[in-house]
Amino acid sequence: LTSPVFEHNKFIPTRYTCEGEDVNPALVIEDIPEGTKSLALIVDDPDAPDPAAPKIVWVHWVLYNIPPTANGLIEGVTEKNLPPGTLQGINDWKRIGYGGPCPPGGTHRYVFHLYALDSVLALPAGATADQVRQALEGHTLGQVDLMGRYGR
Repeated sequence: LTSPVFEHNKFIPTRYTCEGEDVNPALVIEDIPEGTKSLALIVDDPDAPDPAAPKIVWVHWVLYNIPPTANGLIEGVTEKNLPPGTLQGINDWKRIGYGGPCPPGGTHRYVFHLYALDSVLALPAGATADQVRQALEGHTLGQVDLMGRYGR
């Protein structure tokens, strides 16, 4: 999992945050494990609310049942141009879709967790990150993380 707009452990451009256009960065998916039936993506901030004293993991985006043939996600993806069959879950703003970095202070880490699964998850649209994580237990063939940083 990579992005053409930021490198692992480097800063995410403002365009992809609440201070910019708040659209998702493009993502490239390569080299998925053999036997993968679907992919799941959860983007979260483990440093909320303060990196010096994190208390919660804030979920920014939940996608699941991404087809294994998807080679990535375009920038600013919408419900209309998601890969066929992909479902979106609810983020911690209680809405469907991407919510970009928006730290109250300090520099936070934003982790894009991509899971390769041996099944399609039997979840309806609008599942939470916890529901997706529970459903993928025992079905994960591989996982990769892409981490970006952002501070204001």
